[in-house]
Amino acid sequence: METVLVDIDRRGVATVTLNRPDVHNAFDDAMIINLTGKLKKLDGDADVRVVVIRGSGKSFSAGADLNWMRRTSEYSYDQNLADAEDLAEMLWTLNHLSKPTVAVVQGAAYGGGVGLVASCDAVVAGDQARFRLSEARLGIMASVISPYVSAAIGESQARRYTLTAEPFGARDARRIGLVHDVVAADGLEDQVETIVAMLLENGPAAMSAIKDLLFSLQGRPFDDSVVRTTAEGIARVRASDEGKEGISAFLEKRMPNWIKE
Repeated sequence: METVLVDIDRRGVATVTLNRPDVHNAFDDAMIINLTGKLKKLDGDADVRVVVIRGSGKSFSAGADLNWMRRTSEYSYDQNLADAEDLAEMLWTLNHLSKPTVAVVQGAAYGGGVGLVASCDAVVAGDQARFRLSEARLGIMASVISPYVSAAIGESQARRYTLTAEPFGARDARRIGLVHDVVAADGLEDQVETIVAMLLENGPAAMSAIKDLLFSLQGRPFDDSVVRTTAEGIARVRASDEGKEGISAFLEKRMPNWIKE
């Protein structure tokens, strides 16, 4: 069975589906490499405008597959390091994808599944979705996912939820910043489509540049170098073909050329 499904519609919206519903879309070493490869391919596809991440069945992702975890407990340090670096590459690839990403969380997202959610740009959850940073209960830690989780929910909330390993619902996930929208299950797809439609109206190169800029500003003091970086950024995009087309379209009251009728 293919563990990662990819479907690209005529608008350039790529839907990536984690496809191990029998184990709640838990990922193992093979699935991690599979997902990383597919994400990199989508990143290099100029026709892909938006990437939607979802899980098949009742759960989004239960995180690490327990059989895989059992194997890693018998690995040497070096083997465990190589294994963890593959997971780190997957999350880095998703987080830094040049396309906007939308996570659709219809059910449980535990452990590494929370890391996937935290690595996406926009997150829509059903009101029955459940979340848990459960690693401490297994005597391990939320390590590789921690930069993304901490960036999403802040250090204080990360300290609480990684240490207690307590489950929390969709509304608490929104309160702490992990989730952006919470909707009833029957409204989930409509809300996802609303977000996707807004993203498709925007310049693809501009959105990529926005992501790069925000990443470059993380942790930096607001000093002269930041002023220079932001000034250079707007100068580049204004002088670009896409920037000129967008401003011209606005002034001429027409659709820019990146919007497909």
